Amino acid sequence: MPKDNENFRLPLLGPIEPSEPQGFSPAQMIRCEECLRANPPTRLNCMYCSVPLPVTESTARLRKPILRRVEKHESAYNTILLPRDNAPAAEAICEAAALLKLKEEDLKRILDQRRALPLARTASGEEAELIFERLQELGFGVVTLRDDGCVKRVRSLSLEAERLVVNAGRSNDEVGVSWSNFCLLVAARLVEKRVEVKEVKSRGAENQILDTSELFTDEAVIDLYLSPHSETWRIGAHGFDFSCLNSEKTLLANENIARLQRTLLAQATSAQFDDSYQKLRPVLDLVWTPEQETHSSGWRRERPGRLSVGMATITSNESQFTRYSRLLFYVLNSA
Repeated sequence: MPKDNENFRLPLLGPIEPSEPQGFSPAQMIRCEECLRANPPTRLNCMYCSVPLPVTESTARLRKPILRRVEKHESAYNTILLPRDNAPAAEAICEAAALLKLKEEDLKRILDQRRALPLARTASGEEAELIFERLQELGFGVVTLRDDGCVKRVRSLSLEAERLVVNAGRSNDEVGVSWSNFCLLVAARLVEKRVEVKEVKSRGAENQILDTSELFTDEAVIDLYLSPHSETWRIGAHGFDFSCLNSEKTLLANENIARLQRTLLAQATSAQFDDSYQKLRPVLDLVWTPEQETHSSGWRRERPGRLSVGMATITSNESQFTRYSRLLFYVLNSA
């Protein structure tokens, strides 16, 4: 009988597949011109110093977008799908999903809406250009839009016979336009979720949770677009003076904003109305994820020798709705 510590050679039944993905050869690596370090040919920027890497004929097709999450303070580039009558081929959808780091069924959900919707959000123009070129080659109609425009909170309105006067809080901020220049009204609801956790410092690996709470706020808003102004004028149910409704004003803010919406559309007969945001939120979440922030309330002394810390995580869809609202304004102007 063979001993347990003896080595046996197994019969070779066929070629053995490598268990790990094959890397790039030294000749395929790209040297950064700034720090002189080698990088994989799939990268757009140096992984060490973030400087753009040189592009050669052999590496141009190997490059892939990183698609990292864009921080709140960064100005981003948005790749927008333009609806077409003919859908791309199944192979093109599969390749595009891999490029965009989306599931194939999620990309099909976006295509099935037949609307202008985001496909990618990138932090650099190089990534956006690469995605644009690859999707164009695959038969997708796309355009790249950079975050732009500003949102001004409207405090009051004056509904005159010939024009609409918008006030953002100060008399010198008033803007008056004729009703014929009122081009677009977008309605939605802004939802904010706040999760607060209070922990006490312990000797173990994890802190002891003393208290948790969840708070939700829901606000109805209306975005106004007035030609030739490019700003987004936002009316919110909270903090708006509904005196312009006169006798129709009620004690409920949600009822007031609904009546204001009907009044504006009755006066601005040429304005377009869109309330599709709530329906499309699950699709928008695939690319434009709601923003999340975490804040600390600092350390507190519960009793001698016992310290606690409070943390609050806030998730809001306001930035997502702003991008969608601005997208509708772009589509209207480019039509």
